[in-house]
Amino acid sequence: MSLVECTNLTKKYGNMLALNQVNLNLEAGKIIGLLGPNGSGKTTFIKTCAGLLTPTSGQIHICGMNVGPQTKAKVAYLPERTYLSKWEKVRSIVDFFDDMYENFHKDIAYNMLSDLGISLDDRLKTMSKGTKEKVQLILVMSRKADLYLLDEPMGGVDPAARDYILNTIISNYNPEGSILISTHLISDVENILDDVIMIKQGTIVCHDSVDNLRQMYDKSVDQMFREVFRC
Repeated sequence: MSLVECTNLTKKYGNMLALNQVNLNLEAGKIIGLLGPNGSGKTTFIKTCAGLLTPTSGQIHICGMNVGPQTKAKVAYLPERTYLSKWEKVRSIVDFFDDMYENFHKDIAYNMLSDLGISLDDRLKTMSKGTKEKVQLILVMSRKADLYLLDEPMGGVDPAARDYILNTIISNYNPEGSILISTHLISDVENILDDVIMIKQGTIVCHDSVDNLRQMYDKSVDQMFREVFRC
């Protein structure tokens, strides 16, 4: 059984076609890059998997189930923008996640926060944008989910912090699940990816393993991406 299965998945905003007849099967145990330019449909696809958007037509299943309340417990979603209240202390946010999700592991969150020197009594309003994003990532990766959806997890952090974030992703996700990462920083994440999906104007133009693509084209994923999208 596929972890994520999409059949003719389509999403429209008025007359704009954000996802166009997407057919995908994503297996468990993979780190998958979702690559495409701005407006290509990456965030729409991730939000649809997370159950935040309803398809216009077609079907999507997570762990064999229709996306809905029953799949929310299986999906850990990191949005592109900060969503936590800036007035909250880290301690209260961790407690909230612990109450909200049965698969949340408070001890893992505490360890990662300690590694970054973030106090449980710190308020988000005192943090830089990059530190806030690290806190959000820690909360997501402290869950033992089946599917992790990460929308631009490194968009607001400095290059020196990206290695920590990548290590956090690799070290803490459920190996029986999969991670779907939407990112523009392809060269930074390429070495941790098993598969890549390239999407253009809501249509999947490539879905293959990184090893196959490198062998077939004798190029890095970053180079292939630039050719496909003329970056």
